Amino acid sequence: MSRQTKVLRLPTAGPQDTSPLAAAIEAGELDPATIVAIVGKTEGNGCVNDFTRGYATLALKLVLAGALGCPLSEIEKRVAIVMSGGTEGGLSPHLLVFCREAAPPPASAGPRLAIGVGLTRPFKPEEIGRAAQIQETAAAVTSAMKDAGITTPHDVHFVQIKCPLLTKDRIEEAAKRGAATATDDTYHSMALSRGASALGVALALGEVRDAPEEAVCRDWSLYSRVASTSSGVELLRNEIVVLGNAHGWSGDLLIDHDVMRDAIDAGAAHRILGRLGVTGEDVTAVLAKAEAAPSGAIRGRRHTMLDDSDIHSTRHARALVGGVLAGVIGDTMLYVSGGAEHQGPAGGGPIAIIGRV
Repeated sequence: MSRQTKVLRLPTAGPQDTSPLAAAIEAGELDPATIVAIVGKTEGNGCVNDFTRGYATLALKLVLAGALGCPLSEIEKRVAIVMSGGTEGGLSPHLLVFCREAAPPPASAGPRLAIGVGLTRPFKPEEIGRAAQIQETAAAVTSAMKDAGITTPHDVHFVQIKCPLLTKDRIEEAAKRGAATATDDTYHSMALSRGASALGVALALGEVRDAPEEAVCRDWSLYSRVASTSSGVELLRNEIVVLGNAHGWSGDLLIDHDVMRDAIDAGAAHRILGRLGVTGEDVTAVLAKAEAAPSGAIRGRRHTMLDDSDIHSTRHARALVGGVLAGVIGDTMLYVSGGAEHQGPAGGGPIAIIGRV
């Protein structure tokens, strides 16, 4: 027998809404035992206090635990759940459910969509945004590639990571032990965690030769072309989903990626669609990163995303990139994550599309 990746894209009516997943399980559209990852967008603010991510994660764990007849702790071992807050603009909250099924040997010799999952150990507060997170992430990415049967970095097209952040309690706990955290700014800790995780991906895939701790959120020349990292308060480890194409997998799904050089680079999506040979109707999932250009300009035109005291720049960026990509794909059910530190060039970010071929 071979393996096959199944991807279901399910709309949600709120962070707690697991009814589409439960209905798909009840209807036999998927076997809950085959689910290896769930990646989703919630309508939270995407900031430190965005508890919609943890709320949605718990709701999903409860459904899966009930369907499989196992404790929540078992779900944490077998399913990577990556929830990203922020559906600004026209972005539509949804879930991407990834299943790994047994299948007959592939009819064609070509590669097909492959998925692998890796987990790091829990990080101490003082390790977040530092060398330990970079190195542990790199090791987990390598493990996830092996899990997917992907033999070369060239065949990896997207690495989605959920990573932790610092809270005041975590900072104080470290201080009581005499340990100093990388920052005492909880919001900045999100960027440091995303950045360190992305550099871990770049290191594992050979995109950079070295990823020193002092480069995190400082040396923007170091980045990954396929990393997408999202910080959350609901965990202390990194949960990693590697998506690529590999031989030995069946089905009709392929993934390809490109890099948006800036927030309005719709051409990146068009290039992927062209290489896959699919149209919007054949698109199963779109995953992208968004970032307000730190230069304060997009193609020479000044933007004000970094100067808005009411709405954080990550929220502006998600709305902008979401609108650009929705116009290309013809759908607003897109996974667009904000904060692209070391994920593509400054002001830009990776984009991947899964298509039915």
